[in-house]
This record gives sequence, structure tokens and C-alpha cells, in this order.
Amino acid sequence: MFYAIISRDIEDSLEKRLSVRTEHIARLKTLENQGRLLIAGPHPSIDSDDPGPAGFTGSLIVAEFESLKEAQSWADADPYITAGVYKEVIVKPFKRVFPSA
Repeated sequence: MFYAIISRDIEDSLEKRLSVRTEHIARLKTLENQGRLLIAGPHPSIDSDDPGPAGFTGSLIVAEFESLKEAQSWADADPYITAGVYKEVIVKPFKRVFPSA
């Protein structure tokens, strides 16, 4: 089943994000290579693909896991958590309807 991992950043998180971005991306690449990643990306702080120093307000990841518990464990181990980027992370089941699989 798919699970949505919805994260909210602390204020001025850009420096912390950049410090562990490589590790964060590597974990997402692993999911992608396993065919389990539906979508992932950050929420820019401003209406721009490249917000520059304005940074980001959070992230969205939708990926396939065996259970909610597994999805939560995966989210809890994210480098953005350990680096203090995220102030809140919500993990919940996601039912894909569109685009059709």
C-alpha cells in the first residue's frame, strides 16, 4: 500500500536541509530503484521552482510500504529528522486513484 509522508520544516531550515540533503536523496533513490516511490519533493517557501535563500516549508513523499508501521519507521529514520529540519511529520495511508496505474 502507498503511504503519504507529509513533513513541515522548522523556520529557516535551508542550511540544515543542505547539510544532509545527499543522505536524504540517497534514501529516496533506493525507494525509486525498488519501484516503490510514487512521488517526492519539497514545498518551496515562495511561488518558484527555485526559491533560493527563501528555502522550503516541508516535503511530500508518497511511497509503497508493507504497513503503516514500516512507513513510520522509514520516515523516523530520515536524515532531515536527525538534522532537525522537520518540526512535524505525518504518515498516513494513501489510496492512488489517478493517474491510473
